[in-house]
Amino acid sequence: MTPGSNIPLPTARVTVDVTAPVRLDVSGLLLTADGKVRSDDDFIFYNQPSGPGVTYRSGGGTSPDSITVDTTAVPPGIEKIVVTASPDAAGQTFRGIEPTATLRGADDQAVLATFTPPQLGDETALVIMEIYLRNGQWKARAVGQGYANGLAGIATDFGVTVEEPAPAVTPAAPVAPPQPAAPPAPPVAAAPVTPAAPPAPPAPPAPGAGKINLDKGRVSLQKNQTVSLMKGGQPLLSQVKMGLGWEPAYRGKDIDLDASVIAYGPQRNHIDSCYFGKLQIVNGAIRHSGDNLTGEGAGDDEVITVDLGRLPMDVTGLVFTVNSFSGQKFTEVAKAYCRLMDALTGEELVRFDLTAAEPQTGVIMAKLIRQFSGEWEMTAVGDFVKSRTVRGMVKPAAQAL
Repeated sequence: MTPGSNIPLPTARVTVDVTAPVRLDVSGLLLTADGKVRSDDDFIFYNQPSGPGVTYRSGGGTSPDSITVDTTAVPPGIEKIVVTASPDAAGQTFRGIEPTATLRGADDQAVLATFTPPQLGDETALVIMEIYLRNGQWKARAVGQGYANGLAGIATDFGVTVEEPAPAVTPAAPVAPPQPAAPPAPPVAAAPVTPAAPPAPPAPPAPGAGKINLDKGRVSLQKNQTVSLMKGGQPLLSQVKMGLGWEPAYRGKDIDLDASVIAYGPQRNHIDSCYFGKLQIVNGAIRHSGDNLTGEGAGDDEVITVDLGRLPMDVTGLVFTVNSFSGQKFTEVAKAYCRLMDALTGEELVRFDLTAAEPQTGVIMAKLIRQFSGEWEMTAVGDFVKSRTVRGMVKPAAQAL
């Protein structure tokens, strides 16, 4: 879609997902014919996630926030629902950021339209799309109207009551310092702002909070533990190698396992798989060392090199898997592990040793997920799956993201 264009809705329930290279706060406002909310209850966002016919869903930092509209449940008198977005980081503008709204059928997830507003600059909030009623027909229109005064400007324009002292206008006041520390959220109506401050921090997934990073050297992970690939306060965006190794559980018995990596987009959509039959994907940013047929010998059996800095922005998740094409079960495998290394120096950064085994032919070893802040996080998984090939791992690996 282009700014101002519209399409009729072929279904009564639609969802608008908004994605960007950074984390966004997405909101929805129910408007009457005069372009105003009836009350602050018509402002739908993370602290007030549902209203009549309109619901908000958080992506949890790993997928986009979204607004779902059920046009059959929208109350009489509401003629328009506007979908807004603002960068989650305080003071960040849309300059250099291209948010994209994807309109889907809420029930079948079929894509109906996409819209990327052009030529954004110093705007700190945006009306990106609207669902509106015209002559008895519900339609969607691409908008792309920016506001330099943030979500407060949008809210005020549409009649939401915004408490003036809340946006830290008086930095000397004793209440002001804690206010920015709360997650940068859409402005709240006058009465709820002050009491909302204490419970606000748990609402979003506090990126990096309580997670290990690489500052103290090599990290050894247990199942379901996560490490942030940050070193010295900077995200690791160089080439890394994921080495995967295993040994036969019984001497003299070769075992042929295949290591693979599956690349996914922000909707857990499968982008491509890199394995012994396809040694390079995403323009060479991910490369496979080739097939090891026996598992014999010390060291890594198969190595997958990932250039984190060259990965396209639509690649947001990587899942590393191992499969037994010959059908041998993982109860016949000993010392299976994966380890992340600096490709330049060979330094081992993260290691995960698989300590349990199940009589299955596939295992999801680990996942790398790109955060909205730009860094990658590695999580040890260790979940077993019945699949002898990477093709059969695509769906369970997506569910593990």
